[in-house]
Amino acid sequence: MSLVQRLEVRQGQALVMTPQLLQAIKLLQLSHLDLAAYVEAELERNPLLERAESEGSGPAESAEASGPSDEAASGGDFDAADPDSWQPTELNPSRGEIEADFDTRLDNVFPDDAPIHAQEASGGDMLSLTPPPYGSSGGSFDSDAPDFEAALTAEISLRDHLASQLDLATRNPSDRLIGGFLIDAVDEAGYLRETVEGVAERLGADPATVARVLTLVQSFDPPGIAARDLAECLAIQLRERDRFDPAMQALVSRLDLVAKRDFGALRRLCGVDDEDLVEMLGEIRRLDPKPGRAFGSSAVEVLIPDVFVRAAPDGSWLVELNGEALPRVLVNQSYYARVVRGASADGDKAFLSEALQNANWLTRSLEQRARTILKVATEIVRQQDGFFVHGVTHLRPLNLKTVAEAIGMHESTVSRVTSNKAIGTSRGTLEMKYFFTAAIPGAAGMAAHSSEAVRHRIKQLVDGETPDDVLSDDALVQKLRSEGVDIARRTVAKYRESLRIPSSIERRREHYAHGSAHHGALALR
Repeated sequence: MSLVQRLEVRQGQALVMTPQLLQAIKLLQLSHLDLAAYVEAELERNPLLERAESEGSGPAESAEASGPSDEAASGGDFDAADPDSWQPTELNPSRGEIEADFDTRLDNVFPDDAPIHAQEASGGDMLSLTPPPYGSSGGSFDSDAPDFEAALTAEISLRDHLASQLDLATRNPSDRLIGGFLIDAVDEAGYLRETVEGVAERLGADPATVARVLTLVQSFDPPGIAARDLAECLAIQLRERDRFDPAMQALVSRLDLVAKRDFGALRRLCGVDDEDLVEMLGEIRRLDPKPGRAFGSSAVEVLIPDVFVRAAPDGSWLVELNGEALPRVLVNQSYYARVVRGASADGDKAFLSEALQNANWLTRSLEQRARTILKVATEIVRQQDGFFVHGVTHLRPLNLKTVAEAIGMHESTVSRVTSNKAIGTSRGTLEMKYFFTAAIPGAAGMAAHSSEAVRHRIKQLVDGETPDDVLSDDALVQKLRSEGVDIARRTVAKYRESLRIPSSIERRREHYAHGSAHHGALALR
């Protein structure tokens, strides 16, 4: 068989995703903070974009979900879905599904656009979320001035706090060198992650000298800093309070017994009675196990809802977008018309044409994002109507496929919409992912139960137990099955551990310790 070269013309279909479509897909899964940063970068980069004067709530401002009297769709059979199924990497929408979700044609978004690989080869970066570098177009002379307010409000770091104390504690240059090395080895929680021998070997110093400087650093504020483990951290703080007596020293040396709540062994080890042991444990709880977390910590970010849900007068639910979480931009068409008439070079006209296309596509992408979020949130509210009326005990099993089929979108689109988004309700601000839970089968043919509702019920049963009737995992299984929940013992144990609830043996010991201390206090009276 001979090998020959020849030219053939073949007709076929290929999925070509333009940079603009990739931009729309990426915008869909961004949080409102990342979206605001991206839009701000585009405003600086694109001269045809400008911020809208009034921040509205988007093109589709509100929608009504079915009321409490409406029966929610069953959504078919629910499997015990793994939370990893949320990842869109496992979902492969077809060409038609992408075109339907984003209301566009993949092969002809803009006739002049090259395929995505050509854009990457030319060095274009249409999807970068990084703002333009300093000195790029869109800047102003105001950016050259230093930000004095930021300097005045900057928080002091843990390293600076310790270094300032080291300068006052010793004048010896070698001690300062060793102390500075030890301070650099302290992590954010305040623990030293280097051994004395390792520091001495790296610095060529005597281990006894390193140990002496470490003792000096451990005397700095905050108490417990530069400890090598939790026991040493607690011991330093107890010495600071002059409470590190032999009994407390024995207690700190066996923190494993404290974690197991083996109070009988702790009493024998420390040589104290029940009342003294409870007082010692209470003093341990008042200590700070991570003394370094008070310095240089990042500001707590408040979860801002993307969608609000409130009750309508007719008993239904009103779902509306949060206008503050939706940045709005406008395309300055008049400026484009005025500038393009004065452009003489072909490069200037090409730049303006590309800027106009990007600006138009960004506004369309933001509008499409707002409509899609509202559509998905409305269906979530309709499916979880019982939660908004009665609380977490009426949370239904729900997965991506159910919502996607109800609104006519692909699962990957729903997954992107629910990522990094939150819903503001009368019961608090919750992530959209909270409403998607696995199904726990019902007993004797009853309806399935949400895993989150079952977890909440386990917590209720444990909180309501008495010292004389501590519920084991088997007892919890029996109570749940009597309520129509067909659940295995290992599942109950897994949910209990996720709620940080100790085992029945540890809870019984804790009840006994508190009861003994209470009776001892009454006897003293």
